[in-house]
Amino acid sequence: QVQLIESGGGLVQAGGSMRLSCAASGQTDDTYTRGWFRQAPGKEREFVACVHWFSGNTDYADSVKGRFTISRDIAKNTVYLQMLNLKPEDTATYYCASAPTITMIHGTPRLWGQGTQVTVSS
Repeated sequence: QVQLIESGGGLVQAGGSMRLSCAASGQTDDTYTRGWFRQAPGKEREFVACVHWFSGNTDYADSVKGRFTISRDIAKNTVYLQMLNLKPEDTATYYCASAPTITMIHGTPRLWGQGTQVTVSS
């Protein structure tokens, strides 16, 4: 089974930037759309952003539009989440996820990474 492996989390001050990476161990129809979710303590997991592997179409949560950018490196089979102007409310565990389509990733992603912690200090 394909695995999603995140990296790049850590501690950053408010206003700073950080880039997360999600490398996939392979490619199946379950990985045609890849994205990021996050879960803060005491809150439900929420969608952040996604990209369709072949079309490059993207989708973002309103809370991150203009600050976060999702991109893909086809040669490296890796998705990136560039986060700018980070705010304390962005503090959460960020999970890479994948599904066949953008619609499906909003519903029930097929694959999940193990998560990486992002902490934004004020």
